[in-house]
Amino acid sequence: MSIDIRTLDPRTDADEWNRYVDRSDGANPFFRAEALRLQAEDTGTTLHLLAGFKGQEPVGIFPVFEYTRGPVTGAFSPAPHSWVSYLGPALLNVGKLKQRKADRRIKRFVEGCLEWIDDELSPLYSKFVTAGFDDIRPFAWNDHDVELGYTYIVDLEGSEDELLKRFSSDARSNIRNADEDDYVIEEGDTDDVERIVDKVRERYESQGRPFQLSTSFARSLHETLPDGALRPYVCRVDGEFLGGILVVESDRTRYRWQGGVKPDVDVDIAINDLLDWHVMRDGLHGDIDEYDLVGAGVPSINRYKAKFNPRLELHYEITAGAFGIDLLVDQYQKHR
Repeated sequence: MSIDIRTLDPRTDADEWNRYVDRSDGANPFFRAEALRLQAEDTGTTLHLLAGFKGQEPVGIFPVFEYTRGPVTGAFSPAPHSWVSYLGPALLNVGKLKQRKADRRIKRFVEGCLEWIDDELSPLYSKFVTAGFDDIRPFAWNDHDVELGYTYIVDLEGSEDELLKRFSSDARSNIRNADEDDYVIEEGDTDDVERIVDKVRERYESQGRPFQLSTSFARSLHETLPDGALRPYVCRVDGEFLGGILVVESDRTRYRWQGGVKPDVDVDIAINDLLDWHVMRDGLHGDIDEYDLVGAGVPSINRYKAKFNPRLELHYEITAGAFGIDLLVDQYQKHR
């Protein structure tokens, strides 16, 4: 039996779509219908929710954003310049299958989605960034280019002390020697989401680098997603906000999405070490399996992230079509 690709309505079928998201090990909160709608609204794209079925059994989901300006059409997942880390396809009900059947099902699901995208959107350019979806062979077999990306993952296992012992000596010292009377680290509110994004924007602008993540998008995510899906961890000293990290949380993974900017003032505590430690410690006690530090491709930043003794994991950037269309998208976003 072949895989049937159906499209779901982002509003009327949101509950059904979210049930599939909840059942997929490869999904994260950005896959939820409400988060996808916000991405589309923020980036001026049209959202298409593709779901694959074998009979009545769901086998996979694939959110796709259609970008159209004049004669140019692109297909993206995640949406261009949404600053969402990973989307692309995610699977359901495949882990129980033997390898041969799993290979066949994944191939038919991916090829069915690509056929739908080609028939319905006819994009000149496609770009999908995926993690948690390891079998990217069907994309390569269908004339897509695959580029490897890297991230660091900290396994949250054992006791607090066992986790801490795996860190570098300076990280352990920064955490253990910090006087808890000198600072407060807590989960903040929606205003703190805005503060964290603004800090990141200031850092990018000071380095002459573009930063298109809108504060309103981040605020709306915090207000719209289920409680706990987006957690703003903040550090305050004498009541003053000095830094923070936006943490996206799924059933088994915490993602270090935005933040961790070096504070503007000199203080005697290692704010970011403490923030990351609290995120990992709380995840450990909340039965979260891992902490994705989101990125391991910038040497200067890698030096900081590597102090937590993470393992290196791959994600994939999958592209097809005319070179240069992504530059047109960049120009459109800058104009907006």
